[in-house]
Amino acid sequence: MTTIILADDHHLVRKALKVLLQSQAGFDVIAEAADGKEAIELVEKKAPDILLLDLAIPRTHGLDVIRHLSKSSRSKILVVSMHSADTYVIEAMKNGADGYVLKHSSPAELIKAVRQVCSGKTYLSPALPIREIMTSLRSKTDGVGKSDGSNPMTRREKIVLQLAAEGHNNTQIAKLLYLSPRTVESHRASFMRKLKLRSQTEIVRYAIRKNIISA
Repeated sequence: MTTIILADDHHLVRKALKVLLQSQAGFDVIAEAADGKEAIELVEKKAPDILLLDLAIPRTHGLDVIRHLSKSSRSKILVVSMHSADTYVIEAMKNGADGYVLKHSSPAELIKAVRQVCSGKTYLSPALPIREIMTSLRSKTDGVGKSDGSNPMTRREKIVLQLAAEGHNNTQIAKLLYLSPRTVESHRASFMRKLKLRSQTEIVRYAIRKNIISA
């Protein structure tokens, strides 16, 4: 029996996933978490075979959950997210995720992803730019937000950069990442200083040039 924990802050999403997974022979959803801190506690307590994890969850961001559990648990981690941009996928995989499936994927694809990850393989949704992602994962750096000197961007700064380039303001980014607007402003100021960017237009141009967003 494959034991599963679901971590998503939307109650209806968790219930829908639970119904789908419980309908499959050999799957058992043993717990649900509504935030990142709860997800960490449940995984460490119950040691499931796999954690299905949304990235945008409160209290502890999904990337921090992955980073923590990759060091403290042997449970597999499958990200189930609405974010399809390279930045999110690369950061999740580099932090220790075993797979990444998009929320708009079919039920059949999700089941396939769970089985593949539990068998010890990596799974990436076919809709993702897999070749570019795998190239970045094999390299020492992902080529995103690389500064000119010896002061590279942090993973949180990379995500703020992407969201800013997509047109989100500080308040919107703060809500998406469960941070304060002041913290987001600090990350924005930091990556702009490191990359020598002076305006929103330059942020967008940089992001397009680095294939962080599409023109």
